[in-house]
Parts: sequence; C-alpha cells; structure tokens
Amino acid sequence: MLIAALAWRDLIRDRFFLLCNAAVMVGILVPLLVLFGVKNGVYAALIGQMLADPANLQIDTAGNATLTEAEIAPLRTWPEIAFVTPKVRTQFDYMNIRAKDGRRMRPALVIPTGAGDPTLPPGTTLEVGEVAVSAQLAQQLDLKPGTELQMISQAEDRPKQLVLPATVALVLPETATSGAAVLAPFATLDLIEAFYDSYSLPEYGIEGRKPLSERIPAYSGLRVYARSLEGLASLQSRIEAQLGIGTTANTRAVESLLGLGRKLNLALAGTAVLAAIGLGAALVLGFWSEVARKRSILATIALLGVPGRNLALFPVVQALITAALGLVLSFALYALAARGAAELFGEGMPGEAPLAVITPQQGALISLAVLILVAVAAAAAAWSAQRLDPASVLREAA
Repeated sequence: MLIAALAWRDLIRDRFFLLCNAAVMVGILVPLLVLFGVKNGVYAALIGQMLADPANLQIDTAGNATLTEAEIAPLRTWPEIAFVTPKVRTQFDYMNIRAKDGRRMRPALVIPTGAGDPTLPPGTTLEVGEVAVSAQLAQQLDLKPGTELQMISQAEDRPKQLVLPATVALVLPETATSGAAVLAPFATLDLIEAFYDSYSLPEYGIEGRKPLSERIPAYSGLRVYARSLEGLASLQSRIEAQLGIGTTANTRAVESLLGLGRKLNLALAGTAVLAAIGLGAALVLGFWSEVARKRSILATIALLGVPGRNLALFPVVQALITAALGLVLSFALYALAARGAAELFGEGMPGEAPLAVITPQQGALISLAVLILVAVAAAAAAWSAQRLDPASVLREAA
C-alpha cells in the first residue's frame, strides 16, 4: 500500500522521533515485564512446591465413621476428585514390617492405595501382593524394589499373628509420604481389619470366632485427593455435606497461597492499568504533535490524490511500527534483566525454578494489548490527519 510505504520512509528519515517514542514505551514496559515475570516465576515455583507434596491435595475423614459402599459410590463420579479409596479403622492400620528372614522390624502405617493415587508415580498400579514403601522405611530396613517382606500384626493377645507376605514394587521418594509407611491395595487393609475383628482366615492359618463369609463390608472413612489446589476447599465442604462427617485437609495453607496469587494479580493489574494510562497519554500527545509537525507533508500527499481515510492511516502505520520496535527492545531488555535478577536473587528458588517467567502465550497477549493501545492512541492523530485541508495548509506554509 502506498500510504504504508510513505509512512515507513518518513519514519526512517525522522528516526530520532521514532527512537524517542520507542524509548518511552521501553521505559514503561520493561519494569512491568520484569514485575510480571518475577510474579509468574515465584508464584509458579511456590505452587509447584506445594503440588510436589501430594498431601496438599489430600482430604481425610476425621475419626472412625461407618460408611457403606452405597454412600461412597457417588463420590467416585465427582469430576473434582482425582482419587478416592475407603479406609479401615485407625487402630488397625499399623503393622510390623520386616524383610523376609530379616532381623530388624519396624512398625509402619499401612495406607490404602489404588490406580490413580497421586502418591504413586503416574501410571503405577500395585498388583495383588505388591506394596510401595516410604523412603524412610526403605532406609531403615534396607528395602529395594523386588525385596520380599512380611507384614506382621501387632495383636499380642492372639494365639497366632497374621503374617502377610508382600513384594516391594517401588520405593517412594521422600516428598511422596513422610515417616515409615507402606502403601498397599485396600483389600490388604480389609484383610487386616477382618483379622482384628476375629474372623477366620483359613488361607493364613487363622482360626477366628466368626466365618469370613458373614462379614458385612463397612468402611470407617475415606482418603480423597482433589484434582486441583483451587478445588480443595470446595471439595472438602462438599464431602462433609454429603457424608455428614468431619474431614481434615491442608486447606488453610493452600488457600493462603492461592489468596497471595490473587492479591499479586490485582496489584499487578492495577499497576498495569496506571502504566497503560500514562503510556497512552504520552503516545497520544506524541503522535498528535507528529501530525501537527508534518502537516505540510500530509497536505502534499493529499494533493497527489490520496483520500482522507487513507491519509488517516499514515500516523497509525507509524505508530504500529514504533510499537513493534518498542516491543522488541522491551522484551530484549527484559531478558537481560531477568537473567541478571536470576544471578543475584535466583538461588534458593524451590526446585531450581526460574525466577522470572513469561510464556510465549503471555508474551503474545502482552504484545497484542500494547499494539491495540498504541493503535487507539494513534486514533486522535489519525482523526487530525483526516481533517487536514491541503489548500489551507499549503497556503499557510507559503
């Protein structure tokens, strides 16, 4: 387009004004980009650190209740739940653990698990007779994947203890669960509870007072994991309302961090609005003055037969070119500032996360917003250019 080519040549000829307007943009955009990047980096690192501990997504029912499968079944379909499993009574979820033929024995918490448990690595499923052990228990008993172990009951008053053989399928990382713990399919814990309830377990040589066939399945609680940190509080409230029992979760810490993110977003949004108002005002005056200074040039172009609506594009094209240059310089200086800030303050970030982060999608949205702001700021100059009377302007110049 002719008017775009003329605008580009005129802008290059008067590049001092191009650099001045670009410098105004850089002076406002770079600090905002650094603030936005640091906010993203620090907040994402804190969220990542919290998500690294599955316990922050966990909801446990408090105390010992009596729940049936009919009461639990609706929860399995809730989309905000990532994983749910029943629990046995708390007095029956500890067992003595030792490696097969080993001499050392340690008491450990036996935790019900299943497919999709966030405590397990993604895609891991424990088969019958397999368990996962915590890092602490593995260190205490020198357990490794493939090690055969025994889970021995703690009922000292029984004539015979329940001994359950199992194979270590994996050793969990330290961040997965604390203390001495064994993760096993719920059927294993159900079997342990049946033993303590004095049911007969012929497969394990246990003679009880009641046959196992008479046992009516009932659960003392639930172990639930929310799908996201944002949905933890509402899910906890919904579970309590659905089942009519109390629950425990790390809701306060999660809500505190999420609240911090919302406050940072509000503070950054307020700063960005004020900066946009200041930048817009500066650009409106700058582009308006440029049109006033180039009235003779614009009048000459109009005499060549360029219609007024096309002439209005002259300052808009120059404004968009200025904005593109300002954005390139701003992101380049942001990259340098982010690297310098990382060198000075980046040590100690959780998981060695970057201090400042702006994703390509965020960068594209920021650039689009700036281009729109600049185009709107150039609208006043475009209106002024469109209203020029070439004859009057050239007569005044003469």
